Amino acid sequence: MAGGNWSATDLPVLPGFYMAFRSAATAAIGQGARGTVILPVKAHWGPVRQIVELANENEAIETFSADDSGGATAYTTLKFALLGGASKLLAYRLTDGTDAKASITLTDNATTPAEVLKLEAKYSGERGNKFRVTVQTSAADAGMKELKLYEGTKLLRTFTFADGSVQAAVEAINGDAANKWIVATKTDDGNGTLASVTGAVLTGGKSGISGIANSDYISAFAEFETQSFNTVALDGVSDAALLASAAAWIARIREEGAGAVLVVGGSAADDKAADAVSKAIARSAGFNSEGVVNVGTGVKLAGVEYSSAQTAAYVAGLIAGQSLNQSTTYASAPFEDVTRRWTRSEQEQAVRGGVFLHIHDGRQVKALRGINTLVTPGENQSNAWKKIRTIRVIDTINSDLQRTAEDHYIGKVNNTEEGRLALIGACKQYLQTLAQAGVIEAEGYDVYVDPAFTPEPDQVFLKWEAKLTDVVEQIFGTFVVQ
Repeated sequence: MAGGNWSATDLPVLPGFYMAFRSAATAAIGQGARGTVILPVKAHWGPVRQIVELANENEAIETFSADDSGGATAYTTLKFALLGGASKLLAYRLTDGTDAKASITLTDNATTPAEVLKLEAKYSGERGNKFRVTVQTSAADAGMKELKLYEGTKLLRTFTFADGSVQAAVEAINGDAANKWIVATKTDDGNGTLASVTGAVLTGGKSGISGIANSDYISAFAEFETQSFNTVALDGVSDAALLASAAAWIARIREEGAGAVLVVGGSAADDKAADAVSKAIARSAGFNSEGVVNVGTGVKLAGVEYSSAQTAAYVAGLIAGQSLNQSTTYASAPFEDVTRRWTRSEQEQAVRGGVFLHIHDGRQVKALRGINTLVTPGENQSNAWKKIRTIRVIDTINSDLQRTAEDHYIGKVNNTEEGRLALIGACKQYLQTLAQAGVIEAEGYDVYVDPAFTPEPDQVFLKWEAKLTDVVEQIFGTFVVQ
């Protein structure tokens, strides 16, 4: 899908829909669904180096487990993104390549036992080492056997099959649609009867977490480019070199037309350091990008403290999940407190320095002001580009326009007066939708052929004029006492 920004001095060569936003002109066509966050995670279970779609916390637990010990991050990261309001998560499990599946090989009951049935965890990871199996004759039918699968003391599943048939055991296990834990393989015929065992433990499961490097995240970014998403956050990582690589990646894909925002944060130590304010501001200054949001403080939830880097997943969910006419400014949060309460003057520094801050106002935790790390606007940008809402609107508009153009116009409509009028009519219709939703001002928007360019026979240069709305963030009043 070609698209992105364009320059009058360097026109693209690929067929596609290209947008150039200016501070006085933004627009869009056919609103698309929002709410998708993509996240790299570390886990003791689940598909490896695959993008998995999740819609709720139960799916996250079922896919990656709720175990965040030993460096695992999946549960907290995914839970925070959902708390923020993401409607869909795309998760990608990282490993260092040493991950392995737990397994056990069962024998027959011959005098000299033969290994006849291998049971292997469905996924690599240490979770598989908690599985144990019991094989016994069925109490209900002496001609049947039962293989019971436990995780610790919890019974996960009972598989019943004909005694005397290893193949029947394989079919019972692999053919059970509700079996999400083990895979069976026949290794030998043996004497045809599985030996009874009690609490035999699967072993050898490795999660592949300890050796995960920045290069593994960078490889994940390449996979992310095949997906459509609104925001991306790391799984609590605050390494400066990785954050710089992530910011460079997000800048590139934004230039290529992908309207995505990266949300990052700092370590727990940095969040509570004596110079925490200057550290957070310096981190934002290093990005200075409308496509990067830097979270400045950690939070407390259910008595547990989380760093600003971990809180980034929540903010990513918040940004992605909001509608176009909403703002993250003063958005209430589900946390009981922040790990460091910034003073009034520090909060002012945060706003000026491009730091997204959570504060406790004496009653609740809420976002201070919905800003990204853009401190010094670049060419063709205004101060409005510092607002998360502005970028969210621009990105959504760009995505909607590009999708509609590709689906209904590019390669399908003749570049005639009639064809151009059809395209312009669709553009105006969408602007009307945005105006009715309060995203742009209801008066003064327009779409027309841009007379500043002389197009080739297969080119159309359009110009949109609209004024973005904003939310009330500051109220100034004068109280006259008489």
